[in-house]
Amino acid sequence: MALETLTNKSLGWRWIAVASLFVFGLSSFAAGVTLSERPFTTNDGIAVQIYYILGLFVVGGLDLGVPTGGPIWARGLLWITYFGAPLITASAVIEAVIRVINPQQWRLRNLENHIVIFGSGDLTTSYLRMLRRQSPHDRVIVVNDHFNSIREQELQQRYGVVTIVGDLTLGFSLKKLNLPKARRVLLLGDDDYQAFEAATRVLDVAPNLKFRVVVHCQNLRFMRSLLRTSLGRHCIIFNTYNLAALGFVRNNLVEHFRRTHHRDNVVIAGFGRFGQSVLEQLERTAGRELSHVALIDQDAERRIQVVEEQQSLGKDYQRSVFLGDISHPEVWRNVSSKIDLSLENTVVILGTGNERDNLRTALWIKQQYPKVLVYTRSNSVSKFAMSVAEEKDLHAFSINQLVEDMIPNRWTR
Repeated sequence: MALETLTNKSLGWRWIAVASLFVFGLSSFAAGVTLSERPFTTNDGIAVQIYYILGLFVVGGLDLGVPTGGPIWARGLLWITYFGAPLITASAVIEAVIRVINPQQWRLRNLENHIVIFGSGDLTTSYLRMLRRQSPHDRVIVVNDHFNSIREQELQQRYGVVTIVGDLTLGFSLKKLNLPKARRVLLLGDDDYQAFEAATRVLDVAPNLKFRVVVHCQNLRFMRSLLRTSLGRHCIIFNTYNLAALGFVRNNLVEHFRRTHHRDNVVIAGFGRFGQSVLEQLERTAGRELSHVALIDQDAERRIQVVEEQQSLGKDYQRSVFLGDISHPEVWRNVSSKIDLSLENTVVILGTGNERDNLRTALWIKQQYPKVLVYTRSNSVSKFAMSVAEEKDLHAFSINQLVEDMIPNRWTR
């Protein structure tokens, strides 16, 4: 991985130097040079010569004396070995001391063409999985204000990154990261305001990173507001649910709509960030394929008002809003009075943040309406949900997997 490659490079020049000094020393002895305090002949064998050269790396030539005899060029090569051997030993000792006293400074030396990530959550690991498939040896620095110890070990050992505790809104942390020579900066933390504060400071320190700073924003309203600012134009701003919804609609629903003979009904159970993003993508990519869209949420009325405030919803299809819990049978009775759930051109998306309720309700719906196409959401990839879904003719999907599949390749360059 990247850290191992860096360590190998730092050791590589030293091993080359050691090998060169051995060649110089053996060549000198073969040409007839001997030592003033430890004279020897060629009959003593090469093992004695190697032993004397090894001694130069430990105590120099203090107990061996000075080169004598032989041609001038050979004595010159041995003098190079006399001076070079202890210098290499000293450099190795100094390097070891620096690593012990200030390991972070050692890891951050000679930063160039590197990637800086702020945040250590699932989004970071999704990005790193994608990055390592394409660029196994890129140097990556992951910064966070605190690390879970298990996650930090995973980042270091599985993905070969350097982890440091810091805050990209502080000048001290920014200076250590040598941002003007960075290739890309990704702000993938959980605090939206902190992310944009960090983005502002990063571009102030390294203006050359314009259009190469990626910012994750959890709040869709906040994100849409900032897209119209100069910072929004100079950064790549995204929301995980928006990205996941784009992949979900494009890869799962569009083709299904094309296969059905009539316009389709869609039930979005859970109208939070993911549900809102799914509706937005449906209108953008498949608006003419829709007949009726039903929205279910415990706070549905307020959330639909928020969506209408920020974007104009389509008029080409009928829309119904149902207030209530997705696991309540009464809600589904109300939905079935508006939409025929027994038809093949009906899709039900259980997309709340409660994975258990999503799966349980999906099983109930499939039992009641066998022909309906049912999707159930989990956040991380769930083998349990996928196993149950395969057995019961459901479709399980993961937000994290959708996001990982939709991360653009250009974010790694």
